[in-house]
Amino acid sequence: MLPMSNLSPSPGTPMAASPLTRAVLEIDEYASTLGWDKPARLFALVDTARLRKEAPGVARQLGLDQDDTGKNQLTPIEQDEVPAGTPLDKFLGTIAWPASILGCALTVERLMLPPSAESSVPEGLTDKQLTKWVATHPERQEVRLTVGVLRDGSRESAVRLRDKDSANEVLTGATLVPGLAEALAATFLD
Repeated sequence: MLPMSNLSPSPGTPMAASPLTRAVLEIDEYASTLGWDKPARLFALVDTARLRKEAPGVARQLGLDQDDTGKNQLTPIEQDEVPAGTPLDKFLGTIAWPASILGCALTVERLMLPPSAESSVPEGLTDKQLTKWVATHPERQEVRLTVGVLRDGSRESAVRLRDKDSANEVLTGATLVPGLAEALAATFLD
C-alpha cells in the first residue's frame, strides 16, 4: 500500500458534512495536484482513529498523529497502480478487501457528453466506435470522477470538469456516477 499524502483542503474546498464526502473531496484535491491525463487511482478508506491506534508510525507519516476528532474520520490510503491496459471493470472484479477496510474510492478521468447529446448517438456502434464518436463530439467534456463507497452502502461522488478545474467548481452527490459506485460496492461482496 502507498500512503496518500495528507493534504490540507485548499481555501476553496468546501467543508463537507459526512466523513465519506470529506474523504472523496480530499482524494479529488490530491488528484488535482497531480494534474490531468493520469491513470486511474484506487484508495482504501480506513478508520483514522483505528489507524492511529494500530499503526502509529503510518499515522505519523501521514500527519495524522494528532487527535483531531471529527475532522478526518476516514483516511484514504492509495493502493498500487491500476494496471495499464486492463479494463476497469475487470480490474475491480479482482479486488477483495480485508475487514479492516471500511470503504474504497477510485479516481478516473473520462469524457462525458451532456444529456442533450444522447439523442444524437448513432445506432449500432461498437464500443470502440462509440468511444471515437464521443472523443470527437464538439460538446464533450473532460472530467475527473472520484467515487467512494463504504461497506454500509454509503456512496459519494465528486466530478471535476477540466474546463473548470477549481475546488469551488467540483460537483458532489451520491448518485452522480452510479455505475462506478456499483462496481466499487461489489468489491465488498463476499
